[in-house]
Amino acid sequence: MTDRTEPEAKPGLAVVRAAKRIRGKQGPVYEQGVSAELVGAKAIHLQTLTIPPGAIERAHKHADHETAIFIVGGTSRVWWGDELEHHEEARAGSFVYIAAGVPHMPYNPSETEPCTVVIARTDANEQESVILLPELEERWKAREDGPGRGR
Repeated sequence: MTDRTEPEAKPGLAVVRAAKRIRGKQGPVYEQGVSAELVGAKAIHLQTLTIPPGAIERAHKHADHETAIFIVGGTSRVWWGDELEHHEEARAGSFVYIAAGVPHMPYNPSETEPCTVVIARTDANEQESVILLPELEERWKAREDGPGRGR
């Protein structure tokens, strides 16, 4: 067992204490823990994210990969669906599942409290399957229930 932030040369076990910070295509800064790059993972990625108060991600989907999220602290809300027509809330202690290819746009509705989450995805390379959906986001913004509504 080793403490590392670099890829492992061969299969084994790695403990990553100092997560690598990356800015995702969808907006936020993630702290990667397990990935192809850091430990040589083949089919899983694990990271943490703290969503600042009032922050909203860009509309996106993960082409061929499922996502599981655990809400450690705070509250997150998400618009999701082919037209971002559905709206859900997850609070501390909640688990969230997002199927591959499902458009979504998460945000932190609080004006004062950050939301901290642990994210696992079936894509060891994390950002490779992220597809931004700017046209969908623009249609959402133009809707009656768009920005600032449903918060």
